[in-house]
This record gives sequence, C-alpha cells and structure tokens, in this order.
Amino acid sequence: MKEIAVALLAAALFAGPAFAQSDAAAPPANGKKLSELISKVETRDKFLYISQIDWSTSGYYEVIYYTSDKAKVELHLDAMTGEPK
Repeated sequence: MKEIAVALLAAALFAGPAFAQSDAAAPPANGKKLSELISKVETRDKFLYISQIDWSTSGYYEVIYYTSDKAKVELHLDAMTGEPK
C-alpha cells in the first residue's frame, strides 16, 4: 500500500499541466525560418556569437549577439522579411 502511495505522489509531482501555445504567441507560419535569420545574423561584420533569441508577440524576433570587439548588439528582426525593424 505504501508503494502505491509513493508511486502516485511521484506521478503527481512529475505530471504538470500541459499548456498549449496560442497562435498569438507563435511566429507566423508563413514567415522566415529562424534558421535563415540566424544565418543572416552570423554573416554580420565582426559577429562572434548569439547569446539570446526571443519571440515578441509584436511580430519580431529579438536577437542579442556579441561582436569580436565585445560589443553587445540587439536586433529586432521582422518575422516575415527577416529585416531589422
């Protein structure tokens, strides 16, 4: 009986609620692929590495990267065109 209670407790701890992502929070299906945008960023002058990429429900990706001279660059890339906003 004790084993069943422990198993049920473990199952309850590891089974969290599933949250569906709404369409408003997702990039547009007909937009540029994120991999295309990353490739374009990587070709920028003095590019070193990308530290963060976030999606904004305003319709753009926020990309933070660093250059070889240690400058921090923040870009807002339009999801449809891939161009900076």
